Amino acid sequence: MSKTVLITGGTSGIGYASAKALKAEGNRVLITGRDQARLDKAASELGVEAILCDSTNAAAIVALGKRLAKDGITLDGLVLNAGIFYPRAISDESWDNIQVTMNTNFAGPFMMMQALAGTMSNPASVVFISSVAVEKAHPTCAAYAASKAAFEAAAGVMNVELAASGIRVNSIRPGVTLTEIQKKAGMSDEDIAGLAESLKGLPVGRILSPADIVPAVQYLLSDASIAMRNGHMTIDGGFGL
Repeated sequence: MSKTVLITGGTSGIGYASAKALKAEGNRVLITGRDQARLDKAASELGVEAILCDSTNAAAIVALGKRLAKDGITLDGLVLNAGIFYPRAISDESWDNIQVTMNTNFAGPFMMMQALAGTMSNPASVVFISSVAVEKAHPTCAAYAASKAAFEAAAGVMNVELAASGIRVNSIRPGVTLTEIQKKAGMSDEDIAGLAESLKGLPVGRILSPADIVPAVQYLLSDASIAMRNGHMTIDGGFGL
């Protein structure tokens, strides 16, 4: 049975790969993004529906919920994928960077849950793309790890408060995955190549790709995961060993 799924930050990386796989299964897929040109390009390539929405803009999030309700769209699944990573050592961290990181990785998906809960089916599944950074400390990741852990903590309460509506929330904790997030973090091609080389020592033998994460997204959106509440799936290629 096909489902209707919305993926935030669906123009690249794990969001894009998930949208592609879910569409191929015959599901109705909607993606959001904050750059209209990139959003249109991704939607055209994937054959999915696109809605412009900046996940750090409260008014845009509220408008998204109202638009879905107005259009009679009921979501069976929601993938909270939009996120950022700006690595900083604690000694070099800034108030502004902490604020934008928390707004994007915590406040944005939190308020997305508030705005979209009323548009969800019973049952419905929410998948939060977290990070292995919440369980394994790594230099320069303090603000990023805190932002992901903050939503995971809130998800426990969401599972309790939304249980009567049949909404379940679970998280995936990817390890280092090769996406556009590295370039957005300021890494050069040489830096990224060096990172990939350093990860050849993992048990999996390489850096992860978005395709490695997609099966977990599919599982958590499926009825096979109906009994999972506040679960955390770590897919890190052995990074935490």
